[in-house]
Amino acid sequence: MPNSERSARIAQSLGARIRGEVVVPTDAAYDQARQAWNLYADQRPAFVVFPENADDVVAVVEYARENSLRIAPQGTGHNALPLAWDANTILLSTARMRGVVIDVPARRARVAAGTLWLDVTAPASEHGLAPLAGSSPDVGVVGYCLGGGVSWLARTHGLAANSVLAIELVTADGRLRRVDAEHDADLFWALRGGGGSFGIVTAMEIALHPVPDLYAGAMFWPIERSSEVLHAWREWTRTAPDAVTSSARILRLPALPDIPEFLRGRAFVTIDAAVLGTRAFGAEVVQALRDLGPEIDTFDVVEPVALSRLHGDPEHPVPGMAEHRLLAELPRAAIDAFVAAAGPESGATLLAAEIRHLGGALGVATPGHGAIAKLDGAYMAFGVGIAGSPEMIAALESSLSIFKAALASWDAGRGYLNFQESEADSRLFYDEVTHRRLARIKAHVDPRNMFRSNHPIEPARGA
Repeated sequence: MPNSERSARIAQSLGARIRGEVVVPTDAAYDQARQAWNLYADQRPAFVVFPENADDVVAVVEYARENSLRIAPQGTGHNALPLAWDANTILLSTARMRGVVIDVPARRARVAAGTLWLDVTAPASEHGLAPLAGSSPDVGVVGYCLGGGVSWLARTHGLAANSVLAIELVTADGRLRRVDAEHDADLFWALRGGGGSFGIVTAMEIALHPVPDLYAGAMFWPIERSSEVLHAWREWTRTAPDAVTSSARILRLPALPDIPEFLRGRAFVTIDAAVLGTRAFGAEVVQALRDLGPEIDTFDVVEPVALSRLHGDPEHPVPGMAEHRLLAELPRAAIDAFVAAAGPESGATLLAAEIRHLGGALGVATPGHGAIAKLDGAYMAFGVGIAGSPEMIAALESSLSIFKAALASWDAGRGYLNFQESEADSRLFYDEVTHRRLARIKAHVDPRNMFRSNHPIEPARGA
């Protein structure tokens, strides 16, 4: 059947079943509809569906099963590059399924599938509560939690996946299920850290944590001080209490209008952190960093919602490429290697080269955890750049390769799902026992492998 005829048939037959929208390749809106947040990802699905509710999702799954199609669910597409596309895969965007209900006495929030973090952090903050949100306010809650979730409160409260209380999803048999610790506990375990291979999440309930006092901000120094500042930060993290979560970055900021004028077009080494505690406690905790004499110091008492923009991540789609490593340790030699690969004399084209301090609750497996119990690393390194022209892309690929290779000696032997933005075998993220269990659960709920994710769990053979 010619593509135009196939598109017309799909639009008519599926479009009649749902309240949402079906966009096919012959539609003028197709290129916009298939676009991920990461503009470097060239997504070319068979067609795109924008469901408006759970009933729509059920109808799409039934249609896919009847027509031997596969489905790739997507909230925002921040980590879209590893997704594989072919003429039999549907892009199901949950972007129109947004909504939040805050239950203040129960300290929990129910979020629809397409909800962004700022949709939750803002109303929760009004009640002195905070979810374990990521550093980007426009990242989707669901995808972030399915992959683990490292927040500004992570060293106190652990992975966001393990603060998920219940999940509603449509599985490959077309059933809308609600799973939690008492109902379909195996599937609930797999979803919390196992990624998007098991079904299409339509809603999620997450814990909100009380934040009576919070001291947070960032300090900036000229990039030429990278070695001095990063060595000092490393020493500081060795005794930092679990109440503080921090990261250190080398930043090269482009001269763009949406960047504050005093930062625009400049390069810095910067440390940002969130401290759960009073002004006096927070100031005492960061004093060793303040003694380094930063050019800019924004630390102060803040409301929880302020953490949404602490990191200064872009809030609009950009084309990007990134690499990361989980680090088992961070000796002085690792800081030297990091600076050599990304610092002022490196020639790197990275927008940001970052090290996040892990440990604390992130390194402890608590009862009732999901597929990712903890992160098996003391620190995590991440490098990212803008993938613009072909010349920029070639230079960025070289910089990322050098950056990742420089830290190989301290690799923890595991990856972190949410930061792996290139193709990788899903066994990179789990120990053997966990991966086998995930594969068995996948075979049980999706034996024909209908659902595609960016780092898929394949169904176990013979399960």
